[in-house]
Amino acid sequence: MDTARFAPDELPRRVPAVYRRIAEADRPEVWNFLRPQEEVLAEAEGVAARARAGERLPLAGALLAVKDNVDVAGMVTTAGCPAYGYLPETSATAVRRLVAAGAVVLGKTAMDQFATGLAGTRTAGAPVRAAGRPDRVAGGSSAGSAVAVALGFADLAVGTDTAGSGRVPAAFNGIVGLKPTLGLMPKTGVVPASPSYDCLSVFARTLAEGQLALEAMTGQDSADPRSRSWPEAVRLSAGERPRLAVPDDAALAPLSADARRRFQSTVDTLRAAGVVVATVDLRPFLAAGALLYDGALVAERYAAVGEFIERHRDQVDPVVAGIILAAGELPAHRLSADQARLDELRAETAAALAPFDALLVPTAAGHPSIAEVEADPVGVPKRTGGYASFANPLDLAAVAVPAGTADGGPFGVTVLTRAFDDQIAIDVAALLTGEQAAHPYPAPGIDLIVFGARLRGQPLNGQLVELGARFLGEARTAEQYRMVALPSAPPVPGVLRAADGSSLVGERWRIAPAGLGRFLARLRAPMSMGAIELADGDTVIGFQCDSVAAAAAMDITGHGGWRAYLGYLSATGSTE
Repeated sequence: MDTARFAPDELPRRVPAVYRRIAEADRPEVWNFLRPQEEVLAEAEGVAARARAGERLPLAGALLAVKDNVDVAGMVTTAGCPAYGYLPETSATAVRRLVAAGAVVLGKTAMDQFATGLAGTRTAGAPVRAAGRPDRVAGGSSAGSAVAVALGFADLAVGTDTAGSGRVPAAFNGIVGLKPTLGLMPKTGVVPASPSYDCLSVFARTLAEGQLALEAMTGQDSADPRSRSWPEAVRLSAGERPRLAVPDDAALAPLSADARRRFQSTVDTLRAAGVVVATVDLRPFLAAGALLYDGALVAERYAAVGEFIERHRDQVDPVVAGIILAAGELPAHRLSADQARLDELRAETAAALAPFDALLVPTAAGHPSIAEVEADPVGVPKRTGGYASFANPLDLAAVAVPAGTADGGPFGVTVLTRAFDDQIAIDVAALLTGEQAAHPYPAPGIDLIVFGARLRGQPLNGQLVELGARFLGEARTAEQYRMVALPSAPPVPGVLRAADGSSLVGERWRIAPAGLGRFLARLRAPMSMGAIELADGDTVIGFQCDSVAAAAAMDITGHGGWRAYLGYLSATGSTE
């Protein structure tokens, strides 16, 4: 993504303005705890000084809001229930990483108690209202975090997402919500809801800013047994024409006519951008999501906080207490049966997604009013989250982005991908936000330069695309290389280092380590891989040709690159 740039030097001036905005907006329901302005200002000045001194702080200048089930040292964690409150000595691992990257915490945000709800009405105080539609719910359980970003109080906000809490609030408030692959961001210091399916999430105004926060938070943590590392074979791109699954008409029935039109318009936008689209049967996906609340998987919620609720029943929201205490009555054989059923659904949905790079769905099935949720506090949120709740049980990554308006308010869509294909979800979402990707999440990978048949549009480029390699742009070598045209089918160039060389044009790609290994296994003599020095001083991996084969081939260095040479052949009709 184009590098997001927060402004650390402006932060000390922004802090008083933000506190004025918070006061003028008169939205006290957003915060469970707001730090004193003088504390935030002192930290902002410290970050600005560190940035001026040259310290690398990718989030310097960013104000951060944190959901109140995520520990921040010195601030009480309540998980939306004051009776549960405790004062942590240490911040959650993810928060520590954000602060180390330069973010400054504003405070803790309101949430549905124990992260049980998708509306933001089961809070410790008043229901959290949507940023632009005060009669509507903000979406939960990460309600306050989303509204804090949408109203311009915070640049970034931490949420959690078990059944859609990092995506539904993004849709209702017209912002971006990123829910990475389970385990990439450790949950050390996070109050659990359903530990097998909990995930931290990020709210931001743009994908670029959200990606910076993801990168800061990502990394295995030995204190979290469910944390995961990137695999060696991670895909960094789906190429120029990603394959996208969309629900069939039957699966879109819960949407209003206006929302269906908006969803179809979004699909049309992606088609126009080169995305290949086909429909998929969404029923097994929806069935997996239903297991989170209608099945025995909800037993994890009782295991997390059930004993506390038993002792404090009169201090817990009655709907939350009813859901979690009922889960404590579920027999173990039902949990075992539903886990087996989920395994079956994972296999079925994996087969359905096999031909595709990503799945696009509406983020939510309608935007209910606060009155509607109060009249039916269980049924309405459950229906609202139908398109969201299956992501974590199926181990999918997800990115929620705005997609225009429908029914008088914001409409959002979510791009879902297989685990560890997070960057592909970001890329597809970027086609809707208009952002341009510059480096992948994850950033680690191996850069290589290609010169001939593996250039974009050339016969062997599919080898790179198949391995999930990411195009980074055109690149030039240092002025010490020569290029020859090797007699092969298809024709390929050979590049070798030479004292009387020149600068050659190629393409720079990034590939995961395992992908590079598979790529190298396909090489045949006289080609080999070695270090290539670039004009900008970088050194990357690239194709080289042995001197014996080069001596017997035609030197085409004067053309400056393979495309120029092919253009010369085409223009002259030559068959050199």
